[in-house]
Amino acid sequence: MMTYMLVVLLVSNPYQFGVFSIADQWKLILLVFLSTFVMPAFALVLMRSLNMVESISLHERKERIGPYIITAVFYLWMFVNFKHNQTIPFALTVAALGATIALFGVFFFNNFTKISAHAAGVGGLLGLTAINSFYFSFDTFSLNTWLFGTLEVSTNFLLLLVIVLAGIVCTSRLFLKAHTPGQVYSGLAVGFVAQFLALWFLQ
Repeated sequence: MMTYMLVVLLVSNPYQFGVFSIADQWKLILLVFLSTFVMPAFALVLMRSLNMVESISLHERKERIGPYIITAVFYLWMFVNFKHNQTIPFALTVAALGATIALFGVFFFNNFTKISAHAAGVGGLLGLTAINSFYFSFDTFSLNTWLFGTLEVSTNFLLLLVIVLAGIVCTSRLFLKAHTPGQVYSGLAVGFVAQFLALWFLQ
């Protein structure tokens, strides 16, 4: 989800990154993807190979404790580096801190219930997109497409798309019976609120 957050920021307002196109920041995208997905995923696969967890799907609540801690370390490391890097825009630093807060929040609530990490992740994406739309972007942005050429897209339309995406993700978790409605809604709330807490803390 951190990679998706970065893409949302780059697509809607690449100028805050000092570039004109998302392709100009492929190294940053790769760095975020490696730090927040590949490395935690590798750690999870390693834990599975050592029989520290029964499945990489982490069906059991107690199995999620170790992976949450490992992932939190990567997220916290990324946030600290972003905060002290003058080339990283404020919006991305907010996203990184928000994702870190959400991760620790999910870790805390996991001690009591199997809160939905998927919902928390998409809730964070939704919160960041809302913040980006209200605080860090213009009313519209240009999107270069191969099929339709250059389109002028409203940031509110982008927000609407993410709302639909959040609905699809949360509905799929319920459809698969992976979580109860309360676990899904609470996860969504944790991810969403965490982004605004990060904005409040860093302002």
